Amino acid sequence: MEIKVLGHNHSILDQYLAEIRDISIQTDPLRFRDNLNRIGELFAYEISKEMSFEVNEVQTPLGIASVPKLVQQPVLATILRAGLAMHNGLLRIFDRAENCFISAYRKYTNAGEFEIEFEYMASPSLDNKVVILSDPMLASGKSMEIGYEALFSKGTPSHVHLIAIIASQEGVDYIIENIKAENVTLWLGAIDPEMTPKSYIVPGLGDAGDLAFGEKIDSK
Repeated sequence: MEIKVLGHNHSILDQYLAEIRDISIQTDPLRFRDNLNRIGELFAYEISKEMSFEVNEVQTPLGIASVPKLVQQPVLATILRAGLAMHNGLLRIFDRAENCFISAYRKYTNAGEFEIEFEYMASPSLDNKVVILSDPMLASGKSMEIGYEALFSKGTPSHVHLIAIIASQEGVDYIIENIKAENVTLWLGAIDPEMTPKSYIVPGLGDAGDLAFGEKIDSK
């Protein structure tokens, strides 16, 4: 598995990462969603460099131009609900992509522990397609693993790009250990060193889904 950390190269991504982490800016959910959207666009641009293009002839008002165009649009997959804002950014760039939505959530016990539950998936056929699976936070890594495994119920992708804006080092290690396929690329914005006992990334940014869409009744 190839791992690419965009935050290792200074770019405007660093500004957006700073803003989604900043507790004083997080009070504006519209700005938070917009930043997730813009980060999704940046990831899409970088991933597009890894995709296949072919030269086509395009008629302009003054002649014929030979221009490279994508051979195949990817399928954009996301894990609900936190992934929606970043998914919209990816979709703005890959504007003709098919879409896949995966329902997975933390199911808490009375003791405060949780398991990742997979409920539902709406998806086109994924056979021989490039799939981009996004989830803003890669904490324990289990949600991403479940999302990745769910893809194969709809076919066998030719390549899978996994995206997380912020990951814990433990989560990265978990993905490396549990997803062994060579046709997988893990794209990250930043890697943080720790997690809380409830598997929230430290320093992280908190709960991305709650910050984007409002607090859930069962979020505590």
